[in-house]
Amino acid sequence: MPVVRPYRPADRSALVDICVRTGDAGEDARALYPDPELLANIFALPYVEYEPQFAFVVDDGGQAVGYVLGTSDTPAYVTWLRREWLPALSRRYPPPTGRPATRAEGMIALLHQPERILVPEVAAYPAHLHIDLLPAYQGAGNGRALMTAFLAALARAGITAVHLGMASTNTRAGAFYGRMGFHEIPVPAQRDSTYFGRSTDPL
Repeated sequence: MPVVRPYRPADRSALVDICVRTGDAGEDARALYPDPELLANIFALPYVEYEPQFAFVVDDGGQAVGYVLGTSDTPAYVTWLRREWLPALSRRYPPPTGRPATRAEGMIALLHQPERILVPEVAAYPAHLHIDLLPAYQGAGNGRALMTAFLAALARAGITAVHLGMASTNTRAGAFYGRMGFHEIPVPAQRDSTYFGRSTDPL
């Protein structure tokens, strides 16, 4: 049976794989991104570098097949991204000089705009998270187990509220977050994204 455990550095390649295989509103995005690490360098790897204590994986016999990760303090995390993470990646992913022509170029533009995640409407929910699970492991309680572990870790650290954002087209994920006790937070300026928040009280 798959089990939830803390992230380990040996899980890095699995995180990269999971991130791109769920990176198109929950669907496989490998055909969209020639560099398979691009999405992970935005949505997964910086979190386990910055606050690995808030990262957990679903382990199926030694292989990570899903993860939840995030940060306890979004503004502090953005400062770290700008100061520490981006300089190390700028040569590999130079900022676009014009309007992005591909999905990959659009993501590289996002990489260079870490302040985009400072959304005033969710300021009362200082932590945020990303959760991804390979399709074969969805619908079996693994997502709930990951969320339970993450919320408990935040609560132990004294963090009382958490938010997340998702593509508005990902209705299946939205239904999952509702079952996990999240409520929608209106963010009128971002029509393509939907935001959710909740306390870190146990599920």
